[in-house]
Formats: sequence, structure tokens, C-alpha cells
Amino acid sequence: MDKLQLKAQARDLKTTTPKSLRKQGLLPAVLYGHKIQNAALSVDLREFEKVLKKAGESTIVDLMTSDGKIHPVLIHEIQYHYLTSQPIHVDFYQVSMTEKLKAKVALEFVGESSAVKTLGGVLVKILSEIEVECLPADLPHNIPVSLEGLKTMENTIHVKDLVVSPKVKVLTNPDEMVVKVQPPRDVEAELAAPVVEDISKVEGAAEVKPEAEAGAEGAAEAKPEKAEKKEEKK
Repeated sequence: MDKLQLKAQARDLKTTTPKSLRKQGLLPAVLYGHKIQNAALSVDLREFEKVLKKAGESTIVDLMTSDGKIHPVLIHEIQYHYLTSQPIHVDFYQVSMTEKLKAKVALEFVGESSAVKTLGGVLVKILSEIEVECLPADLPHNIPVSLEGLKTMENTIHVKDLVVSPKVKVLTNPDEMVVKVQPPRDVEAELAAPVVEDISKVEGAAEVKPEAEAGAEGAAEAKPEKAEKKEEKK
């Protein structure tokens, strides 16, 4: 992938507001990170969205500020509008190209599973990203996951099965499952199955008493009746 570049302008927190910048099609931003003081910036919203689409949050971007400096950064955090889902603020994190960093890299599922295509199985994606450690220059944009190996319902793919560069160290548990195929649901069988209701939990349901308790109560009720018959004989 070619190097991605994005121009940024310094913004004065005293004379400009985030709202006024957005009206001009600009996105408020902050630059911070390795051996640099925090700086308030703004970038063109459309240009940023183009770069974000290509880079995601795991690709180094050359951020060119108005003072002529180029900062190798990661798109670290984006805030979105709660209604329009449009970016309203972004954090750029400057990295050192000579020091390893930890980052989460997205998984890209490629190919087709014959267990899904032929056997009608359902593909279940358990992980969408994994954590890695490497030099910024070696940080992959994404990690491909080939689905070709999922030929039966028993086949699974784990983190240890992923193919990554020897320059990249995977930090996610190697035994963690990434994707699997599960059998299709038998809807007809589920609908045909009898519904068993548990009436014991229904409010007001009759309480079934133990036989011993029931017998004791019966005996108690019978005693007054005998007493009444004796009184009649007198």
C-alpha cells in the first residue's frame, strides 16, 4: 500500500470553535504522542474520510502540518455524531518509527467455505480483530483469514492458524477461536416440538402437599365428627 498523507492546519482554541470549523467542512483534531506536545489541529473532513477508508485505525498516515513537518501517526480515536454518524473529532497519535508498538488489526475474511456453500452451514465470526506488536513500518493494514479450510461442520480456525509476517508478533491468545461453521437450524423440527409448560411457577397454582401432611390433615378433620356422634348418644 502506498503511503497515505493528510494535510492539517493549526487551530486557535481562542478564536475558533469546533462548531464553526464543521460549518467550513473541517474536522477538529488533536495531535499527541511520542516526544511531541499536544497540538490542536483541523483537517478537511472529506479528505480525512478518504484516508480513513484506506487506512482504518491500524495503518501509519503521514500527517503534514502547516509548519512543514511530517508526523507519522495512527488514527487513534474518532468521535461520531450520534444521529448522522459523521466524524466530529479525531485524535492522531504520533509514533516512533524505531520503537515497537501494540495495535489492534482488523481481520479480513477471504474465500468461501464449502461447509457453508455445499452443506448449508452458518458461518460464525467470533473475532473481528487481533492485537499485535511490531515496528510501525511493519504494521499490517489487515490480516487475511482464508475460509477455504472450513470444509466440514467440525472445522474451525484459531488465532494460531493465521498467517502473519515474521516481523509481527501476535499478542492475542493463539488458542482463541476466530471463525467456525455451525449446522443450519432445523426450523420445522423446532416448530413441531411439543411445548411443555411449567405450571408450578404460575401465580395462584394449587400447591401439592405431601401424602403424610395430607393424611394428618384428614385425621384432624375426622376427630370433631366422632366427638359430635358421642354427644348425640348421650
